[in-house]
Amino acid sequence: MGLAARDRNFRVMLAGAVVVVTVGFAYDVSSGSWAALLVCLGIVLGAEAVNTAIEQLADRVQPEQDPAIRDVKDLAAGAVLVVSVAAAVVGVVVLWPYVVG
Repeated sequence: MGLAARDRNFRVMLAGAVVVVTVGFAYDVSSGSWAALLVCLGIVLGAEAVNTAIEQLADRVQPEQDPAIRDVKDLAAGAVLVVSVAAAVVGVVVLWPYVVG
């Protein structure tokens, strides 16, 4: 995938996804748990892809520093942070009983 080759943040998130999937297989999580985990993974990776697209387009359109472009990039990055935290909470809620119990 081209995005994984170019974007460090995407690679980090992809590594996290591999860990979640590995834990899911190791503990044989239920199909409902898989659904929640995979939806969250898809949302996080999709949000990071959109964020990267916004950043690259903004850099192409306005290569110089611009406060409005900075704000747009910050908003996009903030959206990734919000969905990442929500996905982490879902991951803990779903996987905690399997790992601890």
